[in-house]
Amino acid sequence: MPKTTFDLVVIGSGPAGESAALNAAKQQKKVAVVEVNTQVGGACTHKGTIPSKALRHTVKQLMRFNNGTLFREIGHSRQIPYPTVLKHAISVVEQQVDMRSKFYGRNHIAVYKGHAKFIDTQHISVTRPDGSVETLASQEFVIATGSRPYHPPDVPFEHSRVYDSDTILSLEHTPRKLIIYGAGVIGCEYASIFSGLGIKVELINSFENLLAFLDDEISVALDYHLRESGVMVRHRESYERVEANQDGIALHLQSGKVIRGDALLWCNGRSGNTQNLGLEHIGLNSDGRGQIKVDQRYQTDVENVYAVGDVIGAPSLASAAYDQGRAAASSNQRDQRFVDDVPTGIYTIPEISSVGRTERELTDNRIPFEVGRAFFKDTARGQISGEGTGMLKILFCPKTLTILGIHCFGAEATEIIHIGQAIMKQPGDANTIRYFVETTFNYPTMAEAYRIAALNGLNRLSGY
Repeated sequence: MPKTTFDLVVIGSGPAGESAALNAAKQQKKVAVVEVNTQVGGACTHKGTIPSKALRHTVKQLMRFNNGTLFREIGHSRQIPYPTVLKHAISVVEQQVDMRSKFYGRNHIAVYKGHAKFIDTQHISVTRPDGSVETLASQEFVIATGSRPYHPPDVPFEHSRVYDSDTILSLEHTPRKLIIYGAGVIGCEYASIFSGLGIKVELINSFENLLAFLDDEISVALDYHLRESGVMVRHRESYERVEANQDGIALHLQSGKVIRGDALLWCNGRSGNTQNLGLEHIGLNSDGRGQIKVDQRYQTDVENVYAVGDVIGAPSLASAAYDQGRAAASSNQRDQRFVDDVPTGIYTIPEISSVGRTERELTDNRIPFEVGRAFFKDTARGQISGEGTGMLKILFCPKTLTILGIHCFGAEATEIIHIGQAIMKQPGDANTIRYFVETTFNYPTMAEAYRIAALNGLNRLSGY
């Protein structure tokens, strides 16, 4: 087999792999990327973040048209078939692939299309689609193979009415009623997307509340707005078995309920893509979910092998993956940071974002705090844009005014959060809510909610 030698070989071309490869190339290293699919970008570009968020954007536009009083005066509301909406939404994927392919070309990074497998700690084999095999030698490796939807063995995913978060993007009809099993981030996002299309949705949640890692107030708000949009949310329910036939789906729950629908979307966990990587050849193991353990530098138990992105588990976010890849491939000590300050971004309708601690965390740890709120319905920009649903919530220390957490629910929450995040990162006593009352914001803007929330919080304190 022919052999080519590199300084670094990255397995996977999603956000983590791309970032690792580019950072290494900027350091004048000879780099190769191995991608099992025919196009670069990984699941993020082809099956996850990009197509699902583009789909959400298209659905939100349709909802705005159908719900707007102006549009109702000039015509009837529109119910557009899911495949039609999807076709328009995922056109952005081609743009992403083209852009990312150019990144590799400009930085002289070799891209190999095929399946990578470790031979030993210095070599991998790459099996191309035509069956030919090439060996790549490298001083270091970065595993960035991502994850895939978890498939319980007793769920009939081979049936045409059963989907996961990857295959739902190939759905070719519009179901009248969709059952979503699993109310994590992906399940909640798709529940809001499909309900926005006028499809009946049953969302089955195994836990007490939706997205328990969120601030309780935000979790309750999400539950309320999903129900208001027509989603039937069922908490503390677990499946017993799934029946799928040509007439529909019957989801049997352990509580004795039977939920019937036209299709089932399974959104209950993900598994790391470590199967058939030959990890056993280098003495490396993955856990029961296919995830690899790493240290604070993303180094595995094998000295010259690193792992980043979804394959190492939480937080399993594209934003974190970019920074993890950069850190793992960096020879600059300043860039070798462990990514543990990632804001939460959830693209439901309305969207959610948060950074820092929640009320529950602060209370459980007996840390005194005060709360400042701004409701979007009370902002001029919210009234002008018709985006009155939602709020910005700041948690802060009543003595020092240091910001402890910021939680946002509503339009553009994932953008708005970064203003607060930037102030929280400031050194010394600069990370307080005083910034928001001592700084003039453009008017009208959604950012003005920070000033309103800060004043609301200060008004709760004696002496202000």
